[in-house]
Amino acid sequence: MPAIVEPKLISGNANQKLATAIARRMSMHQGRPVKLIDARVERFNDQEIFVEVYENVRGQDMFIVQPTSNPANDNLMELLIMTDALRRSSAARITAVIPYFGYARQDRRTKARTPISAKLVANLIARAGIERVLTMDLHAAQIQGFFDIPVDNLYASPIFAMDIAHNFTNLDQLMVISPDVGGVGRARELAKRLNLDLAIVDKRRAAPGEVAEMTVIGDVSGRVCLIVDDMVDTAGTLSKAAQTLMDQGAAEVHAYISHGVLSGPAVERISASRLKTLVITDSIEAHDNVLGADNIRIIPTAPIFAQAILNIANGRSVSSLFETETLRAIYQGYFGNQ
Repeated sequence: MPAIVEPKLISGNANQKLATAIARRMSMHQGRPVKLIDARVERFNDQEIFVEVYENVRGQDMFIVQPTSNPANDNLMELLIMTDALRRSSAARITAVIPYFGYARQDRRTKARTPISAKLVANLIARAGIERVLTMDLHAAQIQGFFDIPVDNLYASPIFAMDIAHNFTNLDQLMVISPDVGGVGRARELAKRLNLDLAIVDKRRAAPGEVAEMTVIGDVSGRVCLIVDDMVDTAGTLSKAAQTLMDQGAAEVHAYISHGVLSGPAVERISASRLKTLVITDSIEAHDNVLGADNIRIIPTAPIFAQAILNIANGRSVSSLFETETLRAIYQGYFGNQ
């Protein structure tokens, strides 16, 4: 029997709460304390990033927990510089745990003379010395192909499915809504897990960030609508979609969205919108205004990331984490006795 590998965790400044929660969950799984590697990640006066690792990592299987959320450039540079510090300290393998992968929306050329920034970021990560990436709900599936290293992409929809089954008693009244045609695959996956009907909100943009017109494809009259998407940024589209669904006769509108970017006026828009609840994960660290919003709820991702890290370290399947029975065991107690 192969020896059990003990992965080591280190965190940047992007989401230390999540990193600590992952370490705590790994402690529960392994029956021994797991702590983050002692290090400092700070800035000089001119905002250059400096990293110093205080513990010996020679020959260790290292996992860097660092979403590249706002400020995306700073958090990305922290990830790259931490990688360089670990590589020069003779770490055996370095895996980047990137719960939210920034620049993912720039996955193709939308017009002439524009970059494919997601591919550039993938190149930077691989060239820095990272050998594997663990992430959640990439904005576009093809981004996995931008990397020349293995990428494990976890999904929030199985976790959302358990939350929906736990919080809604009459599943027959529910309907899953895709907020655009491009997100139909994601919405269909959740609808299939719960055997729910599916509808689509077709939107036409007048300009980037602005939505001129929305049309609902499907009958939502009297239904409890669940909007499903991978990210919410300024919440303009989400708020308008909720209003459009209510105008079409929906009984209630809720949203399940993987990454709560929530920039600018997002929280105020959500609070003033027709959304009854917005459910997000903690892939991006929530600020006080998010935590204080009455209709925003956060689901933890530490259980699934902790198990994925242990599976990667010991050469076990990561895709097994997409199965409902496996997730129920991982999230035991969080969603009651279901």
